[in-house]
Amino acid sequence: MTHDLIIIGGGPAGAAAAVYASRKRLNTLFITSEFGGQSVVSEQIFNWIGTTSLSGTELAENFKKHVLANADEIMSVIEGNRVIEVVKNGDSFLVKTDDDKEFETKTILIATGSNRRKLEAKDANKFENKGLTYCASCDGPLFADMDVAVIGGGNAGFESAAQLLAYCKTVTLINRSEKFRADEITIQKLSENPKLKIIKNVDILEVTGDKMVNGLILKDKTSGEEKTLALSGIFVEVGQIPNTDFIKSLVPLDKIGRVMIDPWTGKTETPGIWAAGDCTNILYHQNNIAAGDAVRALEDIYLAIKAR
Repeated sequence: MTHDLIIIGGGPAGAAAAVYASRKRLNTLFITSEFGGQSVVSEQIFNWIGTTSLSGTELAENFKKHVLANADEIMSVIEGNRVIEVVKNGDSFLVKTDDDKEFETKTILIATGSNRRKLEAKDANKFENKGLTYCASCDGPLFADMDVAVIGGGNAGFESAAQLLAYCKTVTLINRSEKFRADEITIQKLSENPKLKIIKNVDILEVTGDKMVNGLILKDKTSGEEKTLALSGIFVEVGQIPNTDFIKSLVPLDKIGRVMIDPWTGKTETPGIWAAGDCTNILYHQNNIAAGDAVRALEDIYLAIKAR
């Protein structure tokens, strides 16, 4: 059987697209290794529209419930398998999964998201979700009136610092090199905030704490001096790794591996393939943005199948 559409990915983009595809009665196969996306690790999420607060686990469960509530004879769901390859097959595509199965489809929506690059320092993994987090917009409000640090000197690091300055006591932005990668205007504007401290040209040696984070051990790259910075929270913004290896032979990727799309439609340069969410080269990455972008792409996919 040839499906109208295969959606790959179970985060906010994939889940939103699945609900819309079912309601539009597209013959759809939804494939995900797991539901939730990056926010599944968050203790509390305060910015998912329509819900004042919920955990990442609850958000993932809600995605699953909503998708399965729309699963029927026209939309089927495969959970627990990963797509390992997509190949062109005449006017259609073959989607291959890690259990040696393959499925044929007219169109594809890639919604596989990305993984945050982890902090490489002693005990960083130990304190993940115990004061060390990878999402300021999700977890920032938990650290109101506290001293926190942001690790990363790119735009994402400065944007996270800007969010945290609204409610944290102080924010220390830590950059491993002497120069920042963020835009000059962003650096200048935030540097004027008296609550922001900046530390440059250091190695991050260790995350310290007992049950929760209480500090960082840093080493100055020039002098070799080590010092401990007392903190209640650490926000890591050292880049993302898009989950796009399985599609790299079919669609153009940017220099860091994100799928390049037309932001008006979600189309890639490969006819029949669309993408949405954190695996794409859009400007901002958030749960709500991913869901909205996926719905936009789904609308375009529907028109491509039914009206063009």
